[in-house]
Amino acid sequence: MSRKYFGTDGIRGAVGVAPITPDFVLRLAHAVGRVLKQTDNRPTVLIGKDTRISGYMLESALESGFNSAGVDVVLLGPLPTPGVAYLTRTLRASLGVVISASHNPFADNGIKFFSAQGTKLPDAWELSVEAALELPPQWVDSANLGKSRRLDDAAGRYIEFCKGTFANNLTLKGVKIVVDGAHGAAYQVAPKVFHELGAEVISIGCAPDGLNINHGVGATHPEALVAAVKAHGADYGIALDGDADRLQLVDADGRLFNGDEILYLMVKERLSRGGQVSGRRRDESVPGVVGTLMTNMAVELALKDKGVALVRAKVGDRYVLEELEARGWVLGGEGSGHLLALDKHTTGDGIVSALQVLQACIRHGHTLAALLADVTLFPQILINVRLQPGQDWKASPNLDATTKAVEAELGDTGRVLIRASGTEPLVRVMVEARDESQARACAQRIADTLKA
Repeated sequence: MSRKYFGTDGIRGAVGVAPITPDFVLRLAHAVGRVLKQTDNRPTVLIGKDTRISGYMLESALESGFNSAGVDVVLLGPLPTPGVAYLTRTLRASLGVVISASHNPFADNGIKFFSAQGTKLPDAWELSVEAALELPPQWVDSANLGKSRRLDDAAGRYIEFCKGTFANNLTLKGVKIVVDGAHGAAYQVAPKVFHELGAEVISIGCAPDGLNINHGVGATHPEALVAAVKAHGADYGIALDGDADRLQLVDADGRLFNGDEILYLMVKERLSRGGQVSGRRRDESVPGVVGTLMTNMAVELALKDKGVALVRAKVGDRYVLEELEARGWVLGGEGSGHLLALDKHTTGDGIVSALQVLQACIRHGHTLAALLADVTLFPQILINVRLQPGQDWKASPNLDATTKAVEAELGDTGRVLIRASGTEPLVRVMVEARDESQARACAQRIADTLKA
């Protein structure tokens, strides 16, 4: 059974256009509440949000929908997505809800959910919610309505959690950091975390007005961070996205490091300490890492040299997490900056990931560039080809022949990835090789075959 409303990360869309309307969101919360009450007589749900102006409206709709089903609500206010996941787990809540469209512009918004353990929920749970949405509502009587309250120290609790993932014997004193909060959910939290660990912090993208989230700042617009690092003579720059689960890093020279490089550094740091990780799981070596279909081949080869396998999941941190859980591994991520360290947190966390990188730099006394000197990313050329109505691109013998010829030419120095867009009638052709001109020529050959 396919999902009607849920995508790879909750339900998302333009505000005021179905399904991101207050009436639907109220019905959604009511349906979720009914599903929760199948196993919990008096559920409690936490609701956090980013800084979009529509968050007020959607928060009220969710609150009403949950209360109408007999579910208690705790309002957290603006808080990063991983902060909601953390508090859901530590407060023993039944469910965590985040109102956010992540890195999208302010006109979009979305709803996503976390389990009582602070993890993403499975497809089966989402299907049960969609089934409940098709049923007529069952409003509880007045005596059984849910109650709502606000948790005033939500941000402070999450700040302490983030600081706790940084080594107790290390400090950020003497380090100047530019922190870009994308005018989003971490605008208050992120600067305080790094400041309280001793850093001199320069904040940008930390003045939300409801309309400027992700606008020219944050992880999707790192040029603002690069400019600020250079202007202030900072040692590092840290850019988050609207809900702070994504990270981009800049060093003192203004060089930008993406999620693939950061993931490699996290593995290298674990290995330098004897390959041991600790936390909620047993101590174990780093037998493998989960990336995605887009993870740079240079990282895969560098990990292989260190005896660490890379397994590729579908694009999306949800699928990275599923693969990690299935294998019992702890490290994974995407080039976009969604990074998972399951010995530190149950979900991707931009602030925690940044602290892991800074910890490695300080512990070894090396710059970010020096620690990553043994991996140079391969150029990736991506060409989008628009499909004609009814075009069955997978059945094309010419495409198959061209792809095989390109793969033979690249050998073990490159790779080809062809995949359909999940939202548009497009086929995305990606070719990766050590030589950029070769990658570009090969990608164009495949794209021309698709067009023909």
